[in-house]
Amino acid sequence: MRRLLDRPSRIWRYAVSDGVPRRSCVVALIVGTLLNLINQGDAVLTGAPVDLTKLLLTYLVPYCVSTYGAVSYRLHAARPVAGEPARAWAR
Repeated sequence: MRRLLDRPSRIWRYAVSDGVPRRSCVVALIVGTLLNLINQGDAVLTGAPVDLTKLLLTYLVPYCVSTYGAVSYRLHAARPVAGEPARAWAR
């Protein structure tokens, strides 16, 4: 039961540590910019109004996906392997 309650705090620690936010920002800037150019490039080029909500979400989604990938990898890597001594859960 303790491990289950400890999981949200581990997820948060993994999401904000070891360069995850920086890497996720880089991914969001690159992917978000490309997606915004694809989705709203005509509005940018013609000077038409840009949908601010779409603009922000187009950067937020790649950030969240990148962070999710890093956190899920770390959670998987921290799992105890059968036949090996249990590793410390807090990294």
